[in-house]
Amino acid sequence: MDYIAREDALALLKRYNQDPFHLQHAFTVEAVMKWYANELGYAEDAEYWGIVGLLHDIDFEQYPEEHCLKAPELLREGGVGEDIIHSVVSHGYGITIGCGVTLDVAPEHEMEKVLFAADELTGLIWAAALMRPSKTTKDMELKSLKKKYKSKGFAAGCSREVIQRGADQLGWELEKLLTMTMEAMKATEDTINAECESL
Repeated sequence: MDYIAREDALALLKRYNQDPFHLQHAFTVEAVMKWYANELGYAEDAEYWGIVGLLHDIDFEQYPEEHCLKAPELLREGGVGEDIIHSVVSHGYGITIGCGVTLDVAPEHEMEKVLFAADELTGLIWAAALMRPSKTTKDMELKSLKKKYKSKGFAAGCSREVIQRGADQLGWELEKLLTMTMEAMKATEDTINAECESL
């Protein structure tokens, strides 16, 4: 596996992303990916899983119409290896982006399938947390998350079809994906908030 140090990956991310919302999302997916690595028996690769999560949307802020098409160029310029580039691009699999291209790089490794499945879902979970009196995931229960998930009008920008496809690619029931990603966000929320405050 190609490796880029976390501080170098963060510097590269910040070169193309300044929006606090996008940076928070990057930190969220990084933390969730590391949590999943530890849970699924890949603890020795947790940092690597996190780097992929950190960089997965590197091109989205400046090139939203070319999301996942522009990423390889930006990552190669930053010295990122082809393993990470494949993983980053694969999280857009089957999605038609703004310029009309349907992305065709499929997730292969379990890590890539987790990224595909959890990426979209983290946005929905954060949105659900912000509706709570506590404004946190820490007291969130699965039944309230499932209610929000089923409400078509809630966080409409978070594609349920993509989330379901992610669960299917992993061979998981949707409830398992919802439960684990919610638990991942509960466990890492303080870390994510600290990263955001350090910007």
